[in-house]
Amino acid sequence: MKWFTIVALALAIGLATAVSPFASSAPDGLTRVAADKGFAARESTPRTPLIDYQALLGGFAGTLIVFAAGYGLARVRAR
Repeated sequence: MKWFTIVALALAIGLATAVSPFASSAPDGLTRVAADKGFAARESTPRTPLIDYQALLGGFAGTLIVFAAGYGLARVRAR
C-alpha cells in the first residue's frame, strides 16, 4: 500500500472512533415500530457506561469494512 492510503486509513479510523460516541441517541425507526406494535415495553434499559465501547467498536469496524470494500472495488477496476 502507498503511504497516502495508510495515512488516510489511519485518519479515517481515528476520526470514526473519536466521533462515533457522539452519535444521536434519538429513537430510530426500529424503536418507533416497537412502540407501534406494542413490544417496546419489554425492552430493558442497560446502564450506560462513561465510555460507549460499542460505539467505538462500531466506528472502527465500519471504517475498516468500508475501506476494504472500496479497496477491493478499486483493485477489480484496475485490472
